[in-house]
Amino acid sequence: QVQLVESGGGLVQAGGSLRLSCAVSGTIFSIRTMGWYRQAPGKQRELVARITTYETTSYGDSVKGRFTISRDNAEKTVYLQMNSLKAEDTAVYYCNTIPPVGSGYWGQGTQVTVSS
Repeated sequence: QVQLVESGGGLVQAGGSLRLSCAVSGTIFSIRTMGWYRQAPGKQRELVARITTYETTSYGDSVKGRFTISRDNAEKTVYLQMNSLKAEDTAVYYCNTIPPVGSGYWGQGTQVTVSS
């Protein structure tokens, strides 16, 4: 059974940095592409970064050059380093597989708030 636990969010000023972590339990981590998603108030959840099992990465246009996704297969953890944060990055951030776990499961997410 999959469990996703996100952490590392907080309140930061524009231009600042945060590092998010997602601990993954279950056997899927080693065989699935992982992603960070975010959902801002009143908006749909969007995928912002992904990393394959071969550690190939890709990013949404809005975060390219500012965010870096990485994974530690031994620790079953995926990270999101966020630099040069902007007010529009304010959202709840979630990790999940790509595509998301078939049961519709999502973790509790971690709130990122960027003050301008």
